[in-house]
Amino acid sequence: MSATPHHLIELLGLERDWVMSLFDRADALRTLRGSPDAPRPLAGRTAALVFHKPSLRTRVSFTVGMHELGGDVVDLGAAEVSEHGRESLKDVAGVLTGMCDLIVARTFAHRLVQELAAHAGVPVVNALTDFSHPCQILSDLYTLHRAGRDLDALEIAWVEAATIFGFTLRIAVPDGFEPDAGLYLEAERRAHLNGGGAPRGGVRRFRDPAEAVRGADVVYTDTWTSMGQEKEAEWRRIVFAGYRVDEALMSLARPDALFMHCLPAHRGEEVTDAVLDGPQSVALAQAENRLHLQKALMESLVTAHPRAAAAPGGRAPAGTGRTIEAILG
Repeated sequence: MSATPHHLIELLGLERDWVMSLFDRADALRTLRGSPDAPRPLAGRTAALVFHKPSLRTRVSFTVGMHELGGDVVDLGAAEVSEHGRESLKDVAGVLTGMCDLIVARTFAHRLVQELAAHAGVPVVNALTDFSHPCQILSDLYTLHRAGRDLDALEIAWVEAATIFGFTLRIAVPDGFEPDAGLYLEAERRAHLNGGGAPRGGVRRFRDPAEAVRGADVVYTDTWTSMGQEKEAEWRRIVFAGYRVDEALMSLARPDALFMHCLPAHRGEEVTDAVLDGPQSVALAQAENRLHLQKALMESLVTAHPRAAAAPGGRAPAGTGRTIEAILG
């Protein structure tokens, strides 16, 4: 059994066996949901939900998930937790460690989540930053796993800027929207290591979305304008013109290819109604799977790493253990 990481901040260095154990546990929790035998392993435990961005799937899945596991949540915002707020993040992490068993943060600056993890004595989960969305990626992998897809043998077209590892990733983006160079190089390095000398998987970048999609097992897109980028919306519509996933583009993928979208979708921009609502789309399954996967995630992190005792002076000991950094096959 692979060691459980202490925090989920990014997705580099993630152990495959641990991910597969999450999938198995998510399946078990799904089966027992709503039954008298549904487990409540987090009874008496509390998660602090720190949300600086609007949320539907993330807020509902963590809140409902914690309740179904027997626990409770407390909602916090920028007034209570921020980089330059009324108290330091170090003090916030110490206070929450003394009162809560898990910290879930959805914010803009990645460094805010990193700093909370550095000072918290309880697990910290990145529920979205401008750098990464590890819970979404884990849930997407779980969705593909449930669909019977071999995660090591997929050819995936991730249209727009995104990264994922463990299979062949084809990225179609305009110039200037390439994925983080460090993650790109790390993915290539891991592809060579995993291949035992012969590269397995890896990342390829295309300017033409048709080239990226041709023969793909999965076609994935996201909104062209993310939260906080609203002033760039019109310019991005021009830059990304031609990157819309429509029936013509999907026809270039394998006949049994799946279409994925993490939602919310801007219908008519990055995807057409015909594709999003079509038989190849698993977008709604992705949304529901956030609940099941994150229930397994919260149970794993909290039960493996109980709340640490406060250090003298009321401050929590610095975060310990390993932090997830990337998904690898």
